[in-house]
Amino acid sequence: MVLKPATFNGEEPEIEVENPNHATLEVRVAEALAVSGGISASDVIVTAEGDAIVLRGAVATADEVERAAEVARAVPGVAAVTNHIAIT
Repeated sequence: MVLKPATFNGEEPEIEVENPNHATLEVRVAEALAVSGGISASDVIVTAEGDAIVLRGAVATADEVERAAEVARAVPGVAAVTNHIAIT
């Protein structure tokens, strides 16, 4: 059996990534939280649902809750942030 390379109307297919996959977006947000100032993100869990991010976990202050949402919104590819972070 001979397999030919994939083509589309005689042209090579192009791979374009307009939206990062869920895991990539989660990692990018988690990394942004880890390196940002003003928040201790070690107890924050990041989950992607499409291009929306859900934040869960706990931080020490209300300022950290707001800062986490700000940082997540600033990551390219994030369309919305739902913040379920609690204050401990």
